[in-house]
Amino acid sequence: MKVLVFSAKDFEIKNLEKLNAGRHKMVFVPEALDSTTAVMAAGYDAVCIFSNDDASLVVLEILHDLGVKYITLRSTGYNNIGVKSAKRIGLKVAYAPEYSPHAIAEHTIALTLALNRKLIQANAQVKQYNFTLDNLMGFDLNGKTVGIFGTGRIGSILVKIFHAFGCKVVAHDLHRNPYLENHYDLEYLPLEKLCRLSDIITINVPLNYETHHILHEPMFLAMKEGALLVNTARGGILKTEDLVEVLKGGHLGGYATDVYEYERGVFYKDNRKTGITDDLLKQLIEMPNVILTPHQAFATKEALLRIAETTMYNLDCWEEGKICKNELGFETVTL
Repeated sequence: MKVLVFSAKDFEIKNLEKLNAGRHKMVFVPEALDSTTAVMAAGYDAVCIFSNDDASLVVLEILHDLGVKYITLRSTGYNNIGVKSAKRIGLKVAYAPEYSPHAIAEHTIALTLALNRKLIQANAQVKQYNFTLDNLMGFDLNGKTVGIFGTGRIGSILVKIFHAFGCKVVAHDLHRNPYLENHYDLEYLPLEKLCRLSDIITINVPLNYETHHILHEPMFLAMKEGALLVNTARGGILKTEDLVEVLKGGHLGGYATDVYEYERGVFYKDNRKTGITDDLLKQLIEMPNVILTPHQAFATKEALLRIAETTMYNLDCWEEGKICKNELGFETVTL
């Protein structure tokens, strides 16, 4: 099978080439998939795309017209692809589920601790030989209430970790997890009540029609004064413009995120020479109580290997005419 890998990055190519072992003819390009680059897929059977590639209807139609039959994603989230549209026009789509929920959960904890204990600010001060503590006050996690928005694979791990810190853990999800309720004293609440009661809130749901901008100004203002918000899911789950205004007003204690609503075209690039033009992103970066990492939560050795293994499994299944367990229909992924 001829496969064109869009948005190919040096740190992932090695695993893909090793696991492929010459079975498929794979070509790697750094360009992201969009309506202009889709023509590069002419003559290929499949394309392999990343979370920031654009696989909307227009792009899918171009790929289909070029003879592409399969699309495999190197991510769990698939909000960047019109799955129903792909199925309707005859394209098969598969994703990479469960590549490492621990990687995402652990990054969430790292962001939480760094934001609460002001580690970035402390490190910057020390490098300037400033060893004062006036601006570095945090709080104990022990005894605090942590709200987990989404108790899927990642959220379930976070419930266990925060419980181990001695936190009272509450959650909101469409589906309850009886195991977590029975073993970790988890209490499910309506989303607004979770916001009102939690000292820390983590976002762990997929981005879809129901969750887009579900967190906006009324929800932010319903949160406890001084609460910390941590997002390792998708930027579009919250309305960034509203968040920036609430942060400016001082209602929230801080925001730590690995994702950004308008990150396409900016993340995964070195913009030091060109700079960035997104004023909203600039405002977030400049805020002292905001930590932003460049969508790196997935970037562990173990996770990258599993992504490569899943990618090859998906391609092999299609090549051999077997049922692919990761093929997407209309189901919703739980993070």
